[in-house]
Amino acid sequence: MGFSMAANLQKLKSFAPFFTVVWSFLLASIYVSAERSLMRGSSFPGNPDADHPDMLSAVANFLWQADESGYHHYWPDLEFNWKLIVGSIIGFLGAAFGSVGGVGGGGIFVPMLTLIIGFDPKSATAISKCMIMGAAASTVYYNLKLRHPTLDMPVIDYDLAVLIQPMLMLGISIGVTFNVIFADWMVTVLLIVLFLVTSTRAFLKGLETWNKETFLKQEAAKRFQSNGAERESEYKLLPGGPRSSDKNPANDVEEREVSILKNVSWKDFGLLVFVWIVFLILQIVKNYTPTCSAKFWVVNLLQIPVSLGVYGYEAVGLNMGWKRIASKGEGGTYLKVHQLLVYGFFGMLAGIVGGLLGLGGGFIMGPLFLELGVPPQVSSATATYAMMFSSSMSVVEYYLLKRFPVPYAAYLLVVATIAAFVGQHLVRRLIIAMGRASIIIFILAFTIFISAISLGGVGISNMIGKLERHEYMGFENLCNYRP
Repeated sequence: MGFSMAANLQKLKSFAPFFTVVWSFLLASIYVSAERSLMRGSSFPGNPDADHPDMLSAVANFLWQADESGYHHYWPDLEFNWKLIVGSIIGFLGAAFGSVGGVGGGGIFVPMLTLIIGFDPKSATAISKCMIMGAAASTVYYNLKLRHPTLDMPVIDYDLAVLIQPMLMLGISIGVTFNVIFADWMVTVLLIVLFLVTSTRAFLKGLETWNKETFLKQEAAKRFQSNGAERESEYKLLPGGPRSSDKNPANDVEEREVSILKNVSWKDFGLLVFVWIVFLILQIVKNYTPTCSAKFWVVNLLQIPVSLGVYGYEAVGLNMGWKRIASKGEGGTYLKVHQLLVYGFFGMLAGIVGGLLGLGGGFIMGPLFLELGVPPQVSSATATYAMMFSSSMSVVEYYLLKRFPVPYAAYLLVVATIAAFVGQHLVRRLIIAMGRASIIIFILAFTIFISAISLGGVGISNMIGKLERHEYMGFENLCNYRP
């Protein structure tokens, strides 16, 4: 009985970040609505309704006015000046660190695009997705040739990607729609709460991994000393611990590379490409369909059976035992139904957050994979692989919505692509030299935390400005949206 109760509590803890975000969002909605009502009441002391405001009506009126819109885009010209130089440097560093952590770097791109270059927040979100796509494609190309350091498999876990990516794509489509509907302050609340929770958990996971690495390095050193070796053994943290192959220990510190043709799981890759193409066709059809018409909603709803079909195929295989998440070792097969539902739920949540905020889904997937016991190298590589598909779909959707200027987006995409390749190369060399894969986790936690501060700061500043100017801060009307 006690064991069952503990297991149920553990399941509920998996959804704690979601409930925290929803509760914080509701509280913020009431607070901002009340603040705005008080400001309006003080401006019009003769208004009899200001003395006895109906809080429920005030919140409803604040969140929804069908003919109001708070969105006005601003696109600066692509000119060689100090803003472009500083923005390029920050974008380069963000892509380099973000690609290593498997998070894309969107949390650094969006503040750079708004504060330095001067884009409006929603246009910055769209251009950020272009940069994430370039960084993800570069990182995936780098990882395609690499093998798992200790197991006989690629560093990308393709079965894990097939399980997550269809729901991620569905979430991206929902998130892009939310990006049109949601006001900026709503995005800020979601972002701050979510990022602080995930960065803290990732940092604690990094400390735990660092301590395990230290212990195993010491144990490996003792074995080499007992065998008469003069140098400390090299180590890479993975489920099975350090390899016991003492015949040629030098091989342990080198990254193993093979031909891309031999290293890719083409069947799983084909499934992901199938989902991507179907979503692309549906997005193009939707673009030529009147918004909010019956055909518009039918096209949107067709994404659900595609995503659930591929996700269900992979989930059944993992549940029945004829598929397995190889990077988790023995625990990667015969997964329970509730485990598969958690994977699917957080995959969709990662997509919604990514589409809404202009971030890579790795901000959710990275910490999630680590919590589920996936090794750091595999977590980063697999999250980035899934992000390559999802971010490219976001770029298509934002392009069809005319949310970004193509020349600026193309330039920054090239910057992010080069930066990601450089970052992967340098940090992988550092991991080999130090023998600590936990570096990836600390980079992940650092990137998410910096993103929370920078994006949160920008969002709060914009929210205060709109309150002072009495601007509309509720939901946008999707049916009235014109790109």
